[in-house]
Amino acid sequence: MTKTPPRIDRSRVRTIPARRRPSKVQLRSEARPHQPGARFTAFLDGLPALLGARDLRDAIAAAARARTRRTPILWGFGAHVIKVGLAPIVVDLLQRGFVSGILLNGAGCVHDLELAMMGATSEDVGPALDDGSFGMARETAERLNAAIGKGAADGIGMGAAIGREILEGRYPHKERSILATAARQGVPVTVHVAIGTDIHHMHPSADGAALGATSYRDFETLAGLVATLEGGVYFNVGSAVVLPEVFLKALALARNLGHRVQRFTTVNLDFLRQYRPTVNVVERPTRMGGRGISLVGQHEILVPLLAAGLVEASATNKRRPAR
Repeated sequence: MTKTPPRIDRSRVRTIPARRRPSKVQLRSEARPHQPGARFTAFLDGLPALLGARDLRDAIAAAARARTRRTPILWGFGAHVIKVGLAPIVVDLLQRGFVSGILLNGAGCVHDLELAMMGATSEDVGPALDDGSFGMARETAERLNAAIGKGAADGIGMGAAIGREILEGRYPHKERSILATAARQGVPVTVHVAIGTDIHHMHPSADGAALGATSYRDFETLAGLVATLEGGVYFNVGSAVVLPEVFLKALALARNLGHRVQRFTTVNLDFLRQYRPTVNVVERPTRMGGRGISLVGQHEILVPLLAAGLVEASATNKRRPAR
């Protein structure tokens, strides 16, 4: 027969005064209800000073400080960011001086060019894959591959080559193009491709040597940008594999060559936490004194919130009287 253990005696529990106990949540941390007609800064200030809301404000503050101090603000964008309608937000940040450099994967160029060319992008992959038409858009492939080939011949990177093509070509919607705006503003865009991942790689006009040469030149450009990142900010938005890996290698190369890149802020934005962005963007790069922030949510909500906070921070700084 199993012996029943004695019941614990709670009469001997040692208590402490509640007011002397450390508490992580205070009244001053609570949210404030939004009032009709209030400014966006009031909305941000009214968010709770806890968890994701605090991290959002910290990310905005880090980028605002970097802009004031003229230290780099780099943005890495997965293609999904463009597909969900955020290119105008990025273009506005470019024009306001909140972007020192942009990292894209190859698909980002596809969607940016198609939207500039015809005001539409993102085919229905399932049915198109079934009938063999997926990725076979003629003009998209011809223009991208021609621009990349010319860029290779001219000794420039893929981002600069495609940006030049859209900026100088007949594209009725070029004003909302990230690549064209960056080319106009003189902001470097680096494009990091994996051969075979993008639709224009399937076409006979694709040149593997040109793809490799221009994308590798962009990696060298990125490493040069990362070498200046001390005191700056890197945002990784919606890239789960390619850009976190490329950023980590660029950082390793910069440090290997003797550049001091230790105290900076990294911010990962995505709708779920994934291994490479968490480790290669938020954790590993900031071990030597920086700050890593992870913001979880949908791009079409988080990015406009972040951008609006930056715009308001810039306006607030302009309104402050000079000392």
